[in-house]
Amino acid sequence: MERDHRIEDMDMYLMARGTHYKIYEKMGAHLAEENGMKGTYFSVWAPNARSVAVVGDFNDWDDQADKMAPVQQSGIWDIFIPGIGEGSLYKYAVEAQDGKVVFKADPYGNASQLRPDNASIVTDLNHFKWSDESWLKAHHHVDKTAEKPMSIYEVHLGSWKKDYNSPDGFMNYRTLAEELAEYISYMGYTHVELMGISEHPFDGSWGYQVTGYYSPTARYGTPEDFMYFVDYMHGRGIGVILDWVPAHFPKDEFGLGRFDGTPLYEHPDPRRGEHPDWGTYCFNYAKREVSNFLVANALFWIEKFHVDGLRVDAVASMLYLDYGRKNGQWVPNKDGGNENYDAIEFLKHLNSIVEKREPGAMIIAEESTAWPKVTGETEDGGLGFTFKWNMGWMHDFLEYLQCDPFFRKYHQSELTFSFSYAYSEKYVLVLSHDEVVHLKKSMIEKMPGTMPEKFGNLRAGYGLMIMHPGKKLLFMGQDFAQHREWSEERSLDWDLLDDYEEHRQFHRYVRDILHFYREYGALYELDDSPEGFEWINGADAEHNMLTFCRLTKDRKNCLLCHFNFSPVVYDKFRSGVPCPGTYTEVFNSNALEYGGDGRVNSRPVTADKMNWDYKDYSIGYHLGPFGVCIFSFDYKEAPKPAAKRLSADDVHRLAGHYKKIG
Repeated sequence: MERDHRIEDMDMYLMARGTHYKIYEKMGAHLAEENGMKGTYFSVWAPNARSVAVVGDFNDWDDQADKMAPVQQSGIWDIFIPGIGEGSLYKYAVEAQDGKVVFKADPYGNASQLRPDNASIVTDLNHFKWSDESWLKAHHHVDKTAEKPMSIYEVHLGSWKKDYNSPDGFMNYRTLAEELAEYISYMGYTHVELMGISEHPFDGSWGYQVTGYYSPTARYGTPEDFMYFVDYMHGRGIGVILDWVPAHFPKDEFGLGRFDGTPLYEHPDPRRGEHPDWGTYCFNYAKREVSNFLVANALFWIEKFHVDGLRVDAVASMLYLDYGRKNGQWVPNKDGGNENYDAIEFLKHLNSIVEKREPGAMIIAEESTAWPKVTGETEDGGLGFTFKWNMGWMHDFLEYLQCDPFFRKYHQSELTFSFSYAYSEKYVLVLSHDEVVHLKKSMIEKMPGTMPEKFGNLRAGYGLMIMHPGKKLLFMGQDFAQHREWSEERSLDWDLLDDYEEHRQFHRYVRDILHFYREYGALYELDDSPEGFEWINGADAEHNMLTFCRLTKDRKNCLLCHFNFSPVVYDKFRSGVPCPGTYTEVFNSNALEYGGDGRVNSRPVTADKMNWDYKDYSIGYHLGPFGVCIFSFDYKEAPKPAAKRLSADDVHRLAGHYKKIG
């Protein structure tokens, strides 16, 4: 009799401690064999239930047909049902202590029906033949990407492109993989980040209200189709990041909420267990089995689906007990503060275990406050994240860009403040989906001025984003300046690239600057060190100017970066430079092929011994409206004054002087 698939004493012990990191291999539905009969083994955690049964298309959803048995005192129920194979639909009929029976989807289920149906589906995740061994060897068990370029393309799979020959217009994971990989490679992104693909009932939640944490959404195919997606991306040299939501979950009856008739996954006190603004439940991180469910889920996506990282949604809502709550709606911690100690310990546990088991995997925090050491080491009081979204930069950056150039001189600090804390965390600069929805306007429509000025402004803005310290993230559609806000209900406006030259020019600009970013080590080698940055002039508010250098470790191929956020043209502009030598323009946003006025600097410039911007040397060059000029140079020390040759009289005088001292 083959019974090693069943819940054993060690499984119960580790789960109760919150340290069973492969619990998903035991919980849920798994193909098995007992007494020579093939079937499916089911197990579910429902410690406060009166009874639990498996119901499905194999027993006409009869909650009396296949009753589960409790596994000792663990709160787990299990059963082996012969004859059930892949593709069978099932749920758990959970009877609460008051006698009410609710049909629940499997919390550990690996496949689900397409909404509005919501049954779990028996599936086997071991069929797919992976071909990304070299990728995993190079990325999953090595140091993270601190000294490598990282430009992320954020994508909502359901609206990137529509296939109107399929139900709801959804493309399959396999088709999406091939078309997306081609586009991402062409544009020069290094990673794709997928908005929520864990199973969720409501399209309008964009995947951020999850009911199937262990199940890739059926909107785009099967779990095996999603494996193909990741494998194909790796084959094209593209990393895959998933948005992950351990902060809250929806109240749909078939989901995790009140799972066994009691608050099981959520905190029992509604002042800690519910988000009043979102209408969702909050996880109870103090309960070990709940923490285990989430930590194992993070590892599940990394280890079973080979993803390269997770972007943790709404971290601030986890850290603060009063997040989104008014007075009287929250309970202080034991010390009277608003910090959620249970969530803090959960996040530290999560990050330390992922670091230990998958040292190359990234865990990225969407954290919008000034919480200290988000990316700091857990041993030093930090939370242990790999990167943090720089929401402060995003806010200031957009405030400045949306301001009329005439008034920008009063807002220079919004452009420069982020540099003062650029190295306090390991940051990702983000222009995400949240900035182009709900009447916030698309990126191009945020810009002031005429349409040519809008494009010029946005070229300058993206130029600064790429040259600024930190990794990069850009949401789909904004790399060709889509005019309409994003909506999950429709495809991106790809026709703009077919019909309008200005959009093709802008698209070319973003493509070229992304490739430029990957080509020049000055933009990523010292991303986490002040040694990689030097100001030239950050105080020229009167002219809407900004000038700084990005430096390499060996001081070769450094970059002088100048930004003109005004419509003014300068045919003879002068800027200080850090050292003597030759400065060669390697990128200019005003090139004709980008829609600029063609005012570029085609010849190398030699630095003059002329003090400017408090520097001993300076160069003169053309500067176009809303211009981004990037010069390459080798950082050389200024020559020291030559030693003065002494005359015979000097020698005689000095000799007498030293003789007198002697």
